[in-house]
Amino acid sequence: MAALGGKVAIVTGGTSGIGARTAELFVAEGARVVVAGRRRTEGEELARRLGTGAVFIRTDVVNEAEVKALVDSTVSRFGRLDCLFNNAGTPGQVQSIADLDIDHFDDLMRVHVRGVALGMKHAAPVMLRQGSGSIINTGSIAGLRASISGHPYSTAKAAIIHLTKCVAAELGEKGIRVNSISPGAIVTGIFAKGAGVADGKADAGLAPLLQRFTEAQPIPRAGIAEDIAQTALFLASDAASFITGHDIVVDGGLIGGRPWSRMVAGRKDLAEALRAATGA
Repeated sequence: MAALGGKVAIVTGGTSGIGARTAELFVAEGARVVVAGRRRTEGEELARRLGTGAVFIRTDVVNEAEVKALVDSTVSRFGRLDCLFNNAGTPGQVQSIADLDIDHFDDLMRVHVRGVALGMKHAAPVMLRQGSGSIINTGSIAGLRASISGHPYSTAKAAIIHLTKCVAAELGEKGIRVNSISPGAIVTGIFAKGAGVADGKADAGLAPLLQRFTEAQPIPRAGIAEDIAQTALFLASDAASFITGHDIVVDGGLIGGRPWSRMVAGRKDLAEALRAATGA
C-alpha cells in the first residue's frame, strides 16, 4: 500500500526545489496534494503534470487571509487535511551586524516565521477536529549552528525549530504531530537566488553546486531535494506515528564535523610545517 494512501497534504513553497519534489513524491505515494506558492505559472504547470492528484492554489504565506483560504479550500475540495508541509522560504543576505538591512531582516522573519506560524494556526483547527495530522516545518542547520548563513536567515530558522517544539508540546496531546526538517547543503535554486541570480536562471547554477557540495560533508555527495522529500514523506506517514517535537537534520553529517580525510590531511600538513620550522 502507498505510504500516503488516502491522505491530503498541503505543500507551501511547492513550485520549485524541495517543495516541488515533495509534492511529486507525495502524489506518487497516494496523497492528494495542494501545491501552494506565489508563482502561478510554475505552480499550475506542476499541478497539470501531477494529474488529478494535485491542484495549485496561489498563496503568499505572509498574508493571513490567503493562508486561511488555502486551508479552507483544501478542506472544501478534499474533505480533510492530514499533512501541512510549511516549506516556503526566501534566501538571506550575508552581512555584518553593523551593516544589517533591518528591512531585509523583517522580510525574512515574515516569510519564514510568520508564514510557518500562520500555516499551523489555520491547519490546527482542522486537524484538531479530525484528532490526527502531521505538520512539518522546514528549518535549517543554519538555525542550529552559527556561521553557516547570514544573521537574518539563521535567526529565522532557529525560531522555526523552537516554535515547532513549542507547538508539538501542545498538539501532541490531541493526536497531532509537529516536527521540523533541517537541511544541510542541499542543491536547489535558492542558493543561486541568494547570490543575485534571477529566478529564470537559478536552475542553471545547480551543476557547479553539485560539485562544490560534494566535499562539504562526510558523505561525499551533494544533498538534493530528494533527500528532504523522502524525510518529509516519512514524517507525513503513519510510520512516524510516535515522533513529534523533533528537528531531523538531513545534512550528510555536515554539522557533526568535517570529513575525516580532510582532518588527516590537515594534521599531516601541520606536522610537516612543525618539522620544517624546527629542523626535525
